[in-house]
Amino acid sequence: MLKFENVNFGYPNKEIFKDINLFVNYGEFIFLVGESGIGKTTLLKLIYSELKPTGGDINFEEYDSKKIENRDIPYLRRKIGVVFQDFKLMNDRNIYENIALPLYIDGLKEDKIKKRVYDIASKIGIIDKLNNFPYDLSGGEQQRVSIARAMVNEPKLLLADEPTGNLDPFISLEIVKLLNEINVLGTAIIFATHNFDIVKKMRDKRIIQIKENKLFEVKLKI
Repeated sequence: MLKFENVNFGYPNKEIFKDINLFVNYGEFIFLVGESGIGKTTLLKLIYSELKPTGGDINFEEYDSKKIENRDIPYLRRKIGVVFQDFKLMNDRNIYENIALPLYIDGLKEDKIKKRVYDIASKIGIIDKLNNFPYDLSGGEQQRVSIARAMVNEPKLLLADEPTGNLDPFISLEIVKLLNEINVLGTAIIFATHNFDIVKKMRDKRIIQIKENKLFEVKLKI
């Protein structure tokens, strides 16, 4: 599904990645770990083509970083959901409208939008919040809305960029369990975090560490 081949990325004064390789299969759950500022967000941006590699090749399904044209990037992103640490919700729109936004952009008819929004809100556990506004909700509830918005397009891959970074430990664990439930239903997930306590609670997952401009597979002791 997703393949990095000898990928390089950096800026004139800073190298971020050097000859990294990664393969992600359908339905996998991967923790992407590393200290703050090491390149986790950069790697996710490379996946959804907000950044382009300075060397090597990234393939996601039929899309190739060497060949993709700007007009095709929105179609790639329809297959990828993204969840952010700071939620990125719009306070001037209610929860229904926040979740529905990707569907409005895609031009779906209102009846299909309504069905998709109600279905995902029910699965995520926020069906009773659709008429509220983001500022009415707790941090954990806002992150659930963010996840619902990322999932409403039924993506093949969900990227979670420090999704528990602004949440307390109990709520963080709830969000991790929710993402695991989504993964069990078939969506591949890459969960970027610097919080190793979360990773240790999910020992059956694959762990990729960013260190010294490279990617390393990590095995936890049982």
